[in-house]
Amino acid sequence: MTMTDPVADMLTRLRNANSAYHDSVSMPYSKLKARVADILKAEGYIAGWKEEEGEGGFKKLTLDLKFGPNRERSIAGVRRISKPGLRVYAKSTNLPHVLGGLGIAILSTSSGLLTDRQAAKKGVGGEVLAYVW
Repeated sequence: MTMTDPVADMLTRLRNANSAYHDSVSMPYSKLKARVADILKAEGYIAGWKEEEGEGGFKKLTLDLKFGPNRERSIAGVRRISKPGLRVYAKSTNLPHVLGGLGIAILSTSSGLLTDRQAAKKGVGGEVLAYVW
């Protein structure tokens, strides 16, 4: 069965693995998910990610979760914003600020996937995919 919302599936797997203190989480690979993983790595929410060969010749994406010295979670929360049934867009003049700048918003723009700060710097808007804090 095909997945209706692969990004929501990725974020749910990430949220569940983080809540259960798993060291890593695997999911089906896609370029969009890899780009989201790039942003999470650059912002310090995950330790890293790798693309692996899965069962049946399909690629899988494995995210290595990041924890503090006493196993404190680096991700406090993840929320999907724009959904297949209700797309949410933001203009460059009205970009979201997550927790007053403590979190990030991931946007899909004409310049690729960007955080809210990167989009503001470039002066572009786009579809608000998710909030991470």
